Amino acid sequence: MRWTIKAKPEQHQINTLCNDLNVDSLIAQLLIQRGIKTYDEAKKFFRPKLSDLHDPFLMKDMDVAVKRIQKAIANNENILVYGDYDVDGTTSVALLSSYLLSYYPNVATYIPDRYTEGYGVSFQGVDFAEDNGFSLIIALDCGIKAVDKVTYAKEKYIDFIICDHHRPGENLPDAVAVLDAKRDDCNYPYDELCGCGVGFKLIQALASHRGETIDDLIPYLDLVATAIGADIVPMTGENRVLAYFGLQVINTKPRIGFKAIIQQVKKPQLTITDVVFIIAPRINAAGRMEHGQHAVNLLTETDMERAKVFAAKIEKFNFDRRGLDKEITKEALLQIRENKEEERFTSVVYHENWHKGVIGIVASRLIETYYRPTLVFTKSGTNLAASARSVKGFDVYNALQGCSECIEQFGGHKYAAGLTLLEEQFEPFKAQFEKVVSESIDPHLLVPEIAVDAQIEFSEITPKLIRIIQQMAPFGPGNLTPVFMGESLLDTGYAKGVGENGTHLKLSVTQHGLGPIGAIGFNLGDRLPLVTQRKPFSAVFSLDQNKWQGNTSLQLRLRDLR
Repeated sequence: MRWTIKAKPEQHQINTLCNDLNVDSLIAQLLIQRGIKTYDEAKKFFRPKLSDLHDPFLMKDMDVAVKRIQKAIANNENILVYGDYDVDGTTSVALLSSYLLSYYPNVATYIPDRYTEGYGVSFQGVDFAEDNGFSLIIALDCGIKAVDKVTYAKEKYIDFIICDHHRPGENLPDAVAVLDAKRDDCNYPYDELCGCGVGFKLIQALASHRGETIDDLIPYLDLVATAIGADIVPMTGENRVLAYFGLQVINTKPRIGFKAIIQQVKKPQLTITDVVFIIAPRINAAGRMEHGQHAVNLLTETDMERAKVFAAKIEKFNFDRRGLDKEITKEALLQIRENKEEERFTSVVYHENWHKGVIGIVASRLIETYYRPTLVFTKSGTNLAASARSVKGFDVYNALQGCSECIEQFGGHKYAAGLTLLEEQFEPFKAQFEKVVSESIDPHLLVPEIAVDAQIEFSEITPKLIRIIQQMAPFGPGNLTPVFMGESLLDTGYAKGVGENGTHLKLSVTQHGLGPIGAIGFNLGDRLPLVTQRKPFSAVFSLDQNKWQGNTSLQLRLRDLR
C-alpha cells in the first residue's frame, strides 16, 4: 500500500487555532486538514445544531413540490411514494410515507423489483400507479434520468415529483418538480445530500407549512443517518448534522424496526461504522435476495412482535446473501486467473447464473484482490446487467461514458455505477472499457493508498487526544477517522495470529521505551514475520478503544505495517 502523509498546514494557522481553542498542535493540525480553521467553524463541527440545517426552500422547485402535495391532499388524491431497492431508497420511502401517513391516509409505497424491473422508475411502476388510481408519484433516490417514464406517466395524467441526488443527464424529466441539488440551475448551499436527505428536506418544507418545527422531525433522523452511512456520501455540512442527531436517535429512541434489528445483533451502542456494517447490509439484503418492500415493511412497522418477524426474515436474507457473495467471489477470482487477466487495468467478469443481488458486493470484493476498476456482469432477461466499482481517485462513471456506444443504459456515481448491455456487446464493451481506463488512469491509482494525517510519537497519545478524536465523530468521507504513522515500533514478544487460520495480527507495541500499547491488525496475519524477534517496524494506525470484560484500554487499530 502507498502511505501518503498529508501536507502539514502552515505553522501560523496551527498556532492561531491552538490559541483560539486551547488545544495542542496535533489537534489543530487534524482540524485544519478537515477544513476547520476558525473558532466558529470548530464550534459548528464539535457542537452540531439542527438550526445549522439550511432552509429547504432554497432548493430549486421545493415550493412547487410542496404546493402539489398540498393540492393532492386537498383533492383527496392517491399518492404513491416510489423508491429504489437499496438502503437509501428504502429508508427514503419509509421516511416520506410514514410522515405523510401521520396526517393523510391515501398514501402507498412502491419499490421496484430488482430482477423484473431493474433500477429506478419503471414503466411497470407507472402502470401500477394507473391501475390503482394514483395521480401523484413521488420518486426518491431515483428518477433524475427517467425522462421517458415521466413522459409516459404524464400521458396517463399522473404527475411526478422527483427527489434525487444523482447527476442529471442532458435533459431533466418533465416532472412537476425536480428536487436535486446537483441540477446546474439549483443554488442550494449543499449538494452532497443522499436520496433520503433530499426526502428529509421535503418533509422539512411540508412541516414548516403545518406549524411544525425541526424538533418534530427528529424521530425520522434514524432513517437519514442510516442512508448517509450506507450511501457513503461526504460526512460534511448538513450530512454530518443529520448523521450526528440520527445516531442519537438510533441509540436512544430508534423506531421499532431498528430496535428489532439491534436486539438480534445484540449491540447496545452503535457508531456510524456499526450502522454501515450491521444495519445497512440487513436492509440491503431484502432487495438483493427477495424484494425491497420487506425493508420498507420493517422500517415502518409500529408493532414490536410483527417487527421481530420481519427482522428475522431479513436476518435470513442477509445470511443467504453472505453465502452467495463468498461463492461468486471465488468463481470470479478463478475466472480472472484462468483467463490470465491479472495484469490488466480492469476486471470485467461475467457468468449468466450469478445472482444479480450480490454482484455489486462481489465487485468490491474483487477490488480487495485486484485493485482496479471492476465490473461484474450477470444475465438479466435478454440483456446483461453489471455493477461497477472503482478505486480511489478514478471516475468510473466518466469511463463508462467513454464506452456508451456499447451500453444500453447506465447511471450512478464516481465510484459506483450500474449498466445494462446486449449480450453480443459484452466482448466489445470489455475491450473498450480496458482501452478507456488504460489510457486515462494514473498508474499510481492502481496501488491502494492510505492517507496519513500525521506522524506521531507514543508520548503524544494522551487521554485528551483520544477524547477529542471521539468528539470528531461521526466519521465518513470528508471527515475520516484520523490515521497516524509510527516508526521504530517493537513488539514485546507476544505477537500472534488470531482468528480463523491466524487471519488477524494481535500484538503489544512499545516505542522508545514507552508503552506497551495493545494493537490489532485485521487481515494482517501474514505480516507476523515482520514483527517477531524484536525487529523494529513502522505502522499506520488509528486510535481505538478495546472493551473487554468491563475494562476499557487504548488499542492501535493497525491499517498496514512495514
